[in-house]
Amino acid sequence: MTNAIGGMSHMLRQNLVSTAEVDASDPEAVKKIVTGLGRGPFSIVLMFFSPECDRETLARQLKAEIPYARVMGCSTAGELSSKGYDEGKIIAIGFPVENFGVETLLVPDLKNCSPQDLMGSLLRARQNLQRRYPQFDNEFAMLLVDGLSEREDELTAALASGLGPVPLFGGSAGDGRRFQETFVLNGPTLMENSAILTFFRTNCQIKVFSYDHLVATQKRMVVTEAEPNARVVKEINAEPAAQEYARLVGVDPALLSDHVFAANPVVVQVGGKHHVRAIKSVAPNGDMSFFAAIDEGLVLTLAEPQNMVAHLEESLAGLSKTTEPAIVLACDCIFRRVEAEMTQVKSQISNLLAGANVRGFSTYGEQIGSIHVNQTFTGVAIYPPCAERDTIGVGENRK
Repeated sequence: MTNAIGGMSHMLRQNLVSTAEVDASDPEAVKKIVTGLGRGPFSIVLMFFSPECDRETLARQLKAEIPYARVMGCSTAGELSSKGYDEGKIIAIGFPVENFGVETLLVPDLKNCSPQDLMGSLLRARQNLQRRYPQFDNEFAMLLVDGLSEREDELTAALASGLGPVPLFGGSAGDGRRFQETFVLNGPTLMENSAILTFFRTNCQIKVFSYDHLVATQKRMVVTEAEPNARVVKEINAEPAAQEYARLVGVDPALLSDHVFAANPVVVQVGGKHHVRAIKSVAPNGDMSFFAAIDEGLVLTLAEPQNMVAHLEESLAGLSKTTEPAIVLACDCIFRRVEAEMTQVKSQISNLLAGANVRGFSTYGEQIGSIHVNQTFTGVAIYPPCAERDTIGVGENRK
């Protein structure tokens, strides 16, 4: 591994993927990222930026400084850097043309997105990629989406039938812990109410994964009144939502907070597996807002977090069972970061992430296949072209 510009950049194993990271407040941030990534050429550069970043300055610098054909990314709820959990940074990842080919699909208006038009564009993008890069055998897709759009569930469902065998993962853009505005980056343009789907073809071995460390309990509750379009639950078990949730987890309703939500997540069963429906906030009237789809009649089950450090260590070891990844590109839910801080294991988690060459961002939700989920560690492990596949299957969802 080689270092450049004071440790800001790391050329990973076999020069497979180039990364750079700078302070979001640096007045020459983009120029230093270009220097850190190197000359390329790159098929795409992914960029994850702190909400502390001045957006006008970022857009201006991208337009002036970036020499690459494609730059895509989003705002974050925290960054995953060479130090593990990080904040106040811009993280950039360059994918060299020797090993990666990409096609991107912009969804510029999520609220008025037509599934039929989306399907046609999706199929054309896949066909173009296959035609342009027939020498690459492996495929995956990454979705970046406005984290406050409340359209992730509909979008992933609409994309599913057109993806075929291509494994999809993704993350919802963040705004730290303010939950006010999130952005998707398309070249030098910062966009709201938007999403970008990037198809990758590569000669590298890949493994798309989604892990969580939660175990369902026997405590169940039924959503008896909701506003599905707004992801708001008004009643649980025919009682005011916040009051009933607080009773079940054993806390005073007045003390409900991000820490309580992270320690007492709720899950739904889909296809024999559980998926978290993370609670976003509680309104003064007791209504509860969620980060994922919710509806009347839905059965929610309380889940208990297991040892987060041990589970992540085991999961990362599984990704390296026969060959260490050159990089792990990850979307990590903000509530995992909250839990790590609350249980005072943040430094241990950071060390594991840094040691496994994880790069990415903390999200307001994750996508895996056709499902929008929460409170997971989701992404893709990318291995050198000569690496053999290990025994853990692509698209695996480990508990």
